[in-house]
Amino acid sequence: MRKRTLFVTLIALLLSVILAACAPVSEPAPAASEPAADAAVTQELRPISLGVGFIPNVQFAPFYVGIEKGFYADEGLDVSLDYGFENDYLKLVGVGESEFMIGSGDQVIIGRAQGLPVRYVMNWYTQYPVVLMAKEEAGITEPADMAGKKIGLPGPFGANYVAFRGLLEAAGLTEADVQMESIGFTQAAALSEGTVDAALDYAANGPVVLGREGVPLTVITLDPYLTIPANGIVTNDDLIENDPDLVQRMVRTSIKAIDYTLQNPDEAFQIALKFVPEAGGENEAINRAIFDASLPFWTPKEGMQIGETRLEDWQAAAEFMRRAGLVDTLVPAEELFTNEFIGQ
Repeated sequence: MRKRTLFVTLIALLLSVILAACAPVSEPAPAASEPAADAAVTQELRPISLGVGFIPNVQFAPFYVGIEKGFYADEGLDVSLDYGFENDYLKLVGVGESEFMIGSGDQVIIGRAQGLPVRYVMNWYTQYPVVLMAKEEAGITEPADMAGKKIGLPGPFGANYVAFRGLLEAAGLTEADVQMESIGFTQAAALSEGTVDAALDYAANGPVVLGREGVPLTVITLDPYLTIPANGIVTNDDLIENDPDLVQRMVRTSIKAIDYTLQNPDEAFQIALKFVPEAGGENEAINRAIFDASLPFWTPKEGMQIGETRLEDWQAAAEFMRRAGLVDTLVPAEELFTNEFIGQ
């Protein structure tokens, strides 16, 4: 029981897809039944390191699926995941030292505002993954209910802060109208212990942890008030112009892997456990709950294809980021993304 509690606490501390503080680690490669033959094939593939802002986790299941099922190899790509900090990868992709990363729309807006030629080429998370959670007894059911309340979040940075500012604006509130508490990545514990009235956290993190503990919650999402394109594949203008075939192959295969994951969740989860073995065993139940909670965020919205985003959403997001003072300039929406590689 102590091990399970310790693991859940670790999950609550680390499940921040964007700004989790972690050292990059290497991903375990799937076992090969014919090493010599596989080595020969690998030499013919183009190595691609996909930068992701977290540690190995079942939430990266679609990419593990793409690797395990050979989808990337079929397109001539030898894809591996590189774990670290999103803002570091944004700079690396922006200066052309790395080809691809997983990044959120707000980070792309920040990058372009700073002069980095980064561009979003494929959507993965179709809803903004950060939510405001509160115990039912607090009576916080809409953004306006935050007024006068203690609101916990890791600090004034990252996706949690972006969602916080978006919900404040939706309610016509400012930071002065609430008591913002910087609590680090302890949202679930802080809420459970009553340190705060509500907290910003990833939907597949705090709400899952507290839900399994039987804590009745209300959860408020950002999307009904403001659509910010969430996590997806980001590259740079130079690669799009000079090697569009590589971008096309990367996007096409990633879309295939996401679709396969959505259609075959049980198999996808088992594949993820091969890449993240510590998520199995006595920890499998909580990780399956995290995986299941992530699936709706990977599901395309009605009338949209996997990977697609809309100009009007980028425009609204860019205007919000400028209005909130998160960037100093209004970045033209058409510079932030392209759908040219979707559906091909």
